[in-house]
Amino acid sequence: MGKTPLQVCAVLVALSGIINILVSTISSKWRVSSSSGTIITSTSIFEGLWMNCVATSTGSVQCKRFSSVFSLPTHTQICRALMIVSLVLGFISCILSLFGLKCTKFGTSNENTKGKIALTGGLIFILSGLFCMVAVSWYAAMITVQFFDPRYLGTKYELGPALYIGWAGSLLAILGGSLLCCSCKRKKKMKTGGYKYNYSEPGKEFREFKEINEKSRAYV
Repeated sequence: MGKTPLQVCAVLVALSGIINILVSTISSKWRVSSSSGTIITSTSIFEGLWMNCVATSTGSVQCKRFSSVFSLPTHTQICRALMIVSLVLGFISCILSLFGLKCTKFGTSNENTKGKIALTGGLIFILSGLFCMVAVSWYAAMITVQFFDPRYLGTKYELGPALYIGWAGSLLAILGGSLLCCSCKRKKKMKTGGYKYNYSEPGKEFREFKEINEKSRAYV
């Protein structure tokens, strides 16, 4: 695969990862209430980074935004910040990658400069995926700790679908960024301009000189 198709494929993969990260960030199903130990559940509770919702068995859903940031748990506040930073980095890396693609005419036409821009975009894609990975994994770890803690008396939650979307998005962003970085690898140039050395078999010049002398004596 040439560099240009590889770059386009890498940007598309990373872009799909950023879209998944965006969907995960705005989703309200980071954690859903557990139904273990109950026979019939008339309501279900699910919560995200921005609001919590209650769904009834009749299909109605009521959501309420969090009134104050300071009333949220510490890990929720930090996960919010990490996801926002991840999205900002993803937006920046998308712009840089478009300028760094060889098939585009944006910015400069210098191939070396375009390679550096694409490499920077790929590294920022990887960084964006890592920020999302940390946020989603940390949130999932807190859910797991509370679920298996017998002293926790609050509502026990399970992992919501938004977490899996976030994991998929972070992996796609890291994969796309890595492919974009690999497409910018320089080819090693062969060194030229060295001295040329002619190898001659030992004794060859002496035999040629001897044959010439013998021919000259024969003519005499």
